[in-house]
Amino acid sequence: MVAYPRIKIQRSDVDKLDAHEREKLLKPYLPTKPLKVTKGPKHQPVRMFLRTQLHFVVFTAIHMLFSLYIRFRQAFHIVLDRVFAILYYHHRAPELIRQDIRGLERIPQHLSVILETKHGEHGLAGLEKLLDDVAEISAWCAGAGIPMLSVYEKTGILKDHVQRTHRTVSSKLHSYFGRHVPTLQIHAPHIPSFLNGDESDGVSSSAGHLSILLLSEGDGRATLVDLTKTLTEMSQRNKLSADDISLDLIDAEISESVMAEPDLLILFGPYVKLQGYPPWQVRLTEIYHSQDNCGVGYQVFLRALYNFAKAQMKFGR
Repeated sequence: MVAYPRIKIQRSDVDKLDAHEREKLLKPYLPTKPLKVTKGPKHQPVRMFLRTQLHFVVFTAIHMLFSLYIRFRQAFHIVLDRVFAILYYHHRAPELIRQDIRGLERIPQHLSVILETKHGEHGLAGLEKLLDDVAEISAWCAGAGIPMLSVYEKTGILKDHVQRTHRTVSSKLHSYFGRHVPTLQIHAPHIPSFLNGDESDGVSSSAGHLSILLLSEGDGRATLVDLTKTLTEMSQRNKLSADDISLDLIDAEISESVMAEPDLLILFGPYVKLQGYPPWQVRLTEIYHSQDNCGVGYQVFLRALYNFAKAQMKFGR
């Protein structure tokens, strides 16, 4: 605080001072800058209430319109699936599957799918559902003449039951083809192959009419990391020149250790979620998914083939 000098002035002396002298006398005791009086916000409860109600009405209207759009879209896709189910259904007959795709100009030589367990399905129940889905898709691919099928399941539970998967798929193929069952081979990265139920180490993927490759999350980004470390160590030990590392080399190594690029990738979920799918293998892959679909169905499989046949592949220079 500023200490102001105390001046003893009598009343009679003050009466003799004029206005200018009085102002000069009081000036040391006045603040240097005038104090700003801040006015508080004007309370307008009616206007605030109306604004809040307007925001609530707008939000409710947007929410209702979006909900109606979702409902109509789901109903449209349900009706579309029912129509496809009536017009196109395999009835477990390969002849009908070939008839459904007869007008297609091309079909994929390597088809890949992403499967996942449903919420609440764990243990043996979830495994049985996955095995049945794999068997159905395998039968569709065999009927459509697709020689290569790769199945991606994030947790890798299918890779832990290769022999059981082979038995389930073989049984499903018998129900479709009868006595003339196509040759079946199931394999996974770093796991011996099973050809016609027998474990085989030296069988190539082209030995069977239908070859199934099982993939998991460990075959994706982790493979790229391991390959990068290997190439780095080889370069540091002068076993490989840095100029020799190219996209062709990386592509060849990944194709040999995991798989080559699939022509078509089908997602049976309502959203495009790759769930850790090997990223290098989807550079030029056609990806298809059906909105509001939550399960493996022949209609989705067939629409994916039709979409692939009409797709235009444009490669940059």
